[in-house]
Amino acid sequence: MSTDYQQARETLGIRLRELRLQSPAGRLTGTQLAERLGWPHSKVYKLEGGRQTATTDDLRAWADGVGRPQAFDELNTRLKGFESHIRSWRRQLSAGHRPVQDSWNSEVDRSTTIRAWEEAVIPGMLQTPEYARAIFLRYADLHGSTRDTDEAVRARMRRQEWLYRAGHRFHALVWEAALHALVCPPSVLTAQLDRLAGVIGMDTVELGVVPLNASLRIPAANGFWVLDERLVIAEDWHAELWLDDADLVTSYLRVWETLRESAVYGADAQAVIARAQRSTRA
Repeated sequence: MSTDYQQARETLGIRLRELRLQSPAGRLTGTQLAERLGWPHSKVYKLEGGRQTATTDDLRAWADGVGRPQAFDELNTRLKGFESHIRSWRRQLSAGHRPVQDSWNSEVDRSTTIRAWEEAVIPGMLQTPEYARAIFLRYADLHGSTRDTDEAVRARMRRQEWLYRAGHRFHALVWEAALHALVCPPSVLTAQLDRLAGVIGMDTVELGVVPLNASLRIPAANGFWVLDERLVIAEDWHAELWLDDADLVTSYLRVWETLRESAVYGADAQAVIARAQRSTRA
């Protein structure tokens, strides 16, 4: 969990404690409040210490329990402020791309099942070094960030070792448009498509491709990854969003499953990749 996120939880916890100690009916101990709310007393101290993320229902109960129901709106605003943890690219890339890759690697190493949706690029877990290098250079140009490209590529390639560990499963969905996007030289894309075709049949990888002519139940919007149904990492132009709220993770899983309905697999996926290969070589 990030330092910024943890600090936000601790700040909320301090405010919860203030409300408990300043109850209009008189100072409440943690045990008294827990009994009033029907909670284990440990929950009160975990929330106040920033060791547990409060839910909206928790905050409403707390405000009512301390006799300050009007404080709920303030508490809920604080919660909403860090349910979606925004990691701005400007801040993240101040030291280059390598630290960002290291953060990703730490979360991937903790995971056993990963679901990914990419509509514009080949998923990082399946990229060749040359393709990854081209992507990093494009973003370094865009953000004016430090060019630590070789180190970033090595870090991304280390992440792919995860695919060869027993018990892991990578479920990747890719829109066909990503197979044609010349974000790198044609020769690099050709090699990348060969690599992509080669992972079909791996026992740790399930690769689905959504053809351009597929019927879509929802638009093919921005890419995101779901790690073990505990964390979503989604990208926007200004920031990465790290989301660990259970309801939000469930929403992204529903989006992923909906997109999956339009994907093809196995030989059909091979045919879509082959079509892109012919287009690239033309």
